Amino acid sequence: MTPPLTLFQKVWNSHVVAQEKDSPAVLYIDLHLVHEVTSPQAFTGLRTRKLKVRRPEKTVATMDHSIPTHDPSLPILDEIAAKQIAQMETNAKEFGISLYGMTSPHRGIVHVIGPELGLTQPGMTIVCGDSHTSTHGAFGALAFGIGTTEVEHVLATQCLLQKQPKTFEVKIEGELQKGVSAKDIILALLAQIGIGGATGHVFEYRGSAIKNLNMEQRMTICNMSIEGGARAGMIAPDDETFQYIAGREFTPKGEAWEKALLRWKQLPTDDGATFDKTITLNAGDLVPMITYGTNPGMGMKITDHVPDPDSIKDESQKLALTKALNYMGLKPNQPMLGQRIDVVFIGSCTNSRISDLRLAASLMKDRKVASSVRALIVPGSQEIKKQAEQEGLDKIFKSAGAEWREAGCSMCIAMNGDQIESGQYAVTHGGGGGSHRKDHRR
Repeated sequence: MTPPLTLFQKVWNSHVVAQEKDSPAVLYIDLHLVHEVTSPQAFTGLRTRKLKVRRPEKTVATMDHSIPTHDPSLPILDEIAAKQIAQMETNAKEFGISLYGMTSPHRGIVHVIGPELGLTQPGMTIVCGDSHTSTHGAFGALAFGIGTTEVEHVLATQCLLQKQPKTFEVKIEGELQKGVSAKDIILALLAQIGIGGATGHVFEYRGSAIKNLNMEQRMTICNMSIEGGARAGMIAPDDETFQYIAGREFTPKGEAWEKALLRWKQLPTDDGATFDKTITLNAGDLVPMITYGTNPGMGMKITDHVPDPDSIKDESQKLALTKALNYMGLKPNQPMLGQRIDVVFIGSCTNSRISDLRLAASLMKDRKVASSVRALIVPGSQEIKKQAEQEGLDKIFKSAGAEWREAGCSMCIAMNGDQIESGQYAVTHGGGGGSHRKDHRR
């Protein structure tokens, strides 16, 4: 009799091509997502070795990191960004890869357009040269970031050498209070386990609070799994998942859809399956969170005060907190409420979907951004931008005094001119590598 398995184990086991004792497994990759920043060296490697892309139909490219979010008719001033974008176009054409380029109506952040187009599906293995590939785990996929050398390996073989991670169950039970978001869930977890608490593991988010989240909220949580050191984050597919992906461009249709549903419904963790680690949070105890330091693990309730390094016994943690507060220009026991801010950024692969924009618009309607504050609203894809404009959200943002931009990673990666100045503080409901309402000073 087959022992009970976790969601992760089922997906992993079904993709192992070969496994030698005491060696990494050869793992088959269903979908390879690439963008203009981490792929150029990989394609150069293929040319040098006179190799082709093994399965170009399994590779999809977009422009997101370096692309400007200002008027697309204007020239790209950053020479490096312009070169990366031009090279991506050349590489896609030469190697026969689908590219959602500068003029594509479907272009956007790689972890936004994957689910949006139906490329992301339950039970898949998905990789990308970007740490926040864990986003796609919200659909029951095993998705993780890889390095440039690994990008080349997947392009050439459609496989990847991987050591099997351990499993980490995160149970969120109960009902969230009003005003508490998915971002608060993941920040509360990170504040408890730290940025290395899940190293070598794959999260599986479970419990009643998780099941009650919509797909965009689930993506937000899985997106930041990497911030806790996890290799990936996963949520078992259910009716919410199936309703979200049904009818999208690349999802199965007709009889193929019915067969896919039968497979996908077998993916959730079996009763009696065990995890290597487990933690449980009470959703009713969670409140809006904010980070005060230089990593997402330095989080606290928004009503709390900045911690005092002198209260910490561990010398290394004490030193890290002291350095972080010095960098941030914050003082121990200082309240975060009332802290001056200079820039507000809403966007990135964490929080740039239509539900995020609707929420922001509901708060900004009939209000004005302070004259001393710059606000950037950056949709995650051109499709989301179009939908937001159809709903009139852009008019609300502009009327409030915010900047309404084109799709792209924007201030999260700060590779395209969207940056804060030295000494400024920025808060963001976004920033895949950052935090919810994160104060960041340069």
